[in-house]
Amino acid sequence: MLSATEAAHFPIDQGGEIAFVGRSNAGKSSAINALTYRRALARTSKTPGRTQQINFFRLDEQLRLVDLPGYGFAKVPARIRRHWERLIESYLQYRSSLLGLVILVDVRRSLSDLDRQLLDWCQEAAIPAHVLLTKADKLSRNAAHAVLHQVQAAISEDAVTGAALPIGTVQLFSATKKQGVDELRARLDQWFGRGIREKKSPS
Repeated sequence: MLSATEAAHFPIDQGGEIAFVGRSNAGKSSAINALTYRRALARTSKTPGRTQQINFFRLDEQLRLVDLPGYGFAKVPARIRRHWERLIESYLQYRSSLLGLVILVDVRRSLSDLDRQLLDWCQEAAIPAHVLLTKADKLSRNAAHAVLHQVQAAISEDAVTGAALPIGTVQLFSATKKQGVDELRARLDQWFGRGIREKKSPS
């Protein structure tokens, strides 16, 4: 649909959007391509940090997917990094059409501080979060499920004890093997359906 380098470039703030965010090498573009059954809808690269704008993908007249710049490994000048941070912050804080946030985490890594900060923000903003444990094919089935249970337990435990993490949802995913694509599509359909119904309901 468009790529935005400034908040003024965002499309009209109506309908519903679900945003994808994560470390620069977590596989956001690959996940979006697998989700939409399009090989090159979102550009992939072996070099972390190539997504340098907020990319909006139109699903229909009301619904969009949003690819946010990655964080963590992008080797860019500090001034550009600060610009990305302000751009993402502006999107997350002021985008009323945002219905949910998909946080991508490499299954071989634990939740980072930035991942946890995003989960914290989701709780405060009452935005549902879904943790996508990507590259699940890189681990054995038992090892991947062990990580899944660890992340589920961490989110549940922190929510119960009153810490920052919200009660979110978690799943395993592999863009290469198409593992978890149907589960992710069902989650997004749920968010889109509920969000649009709520927007149409009388106040």
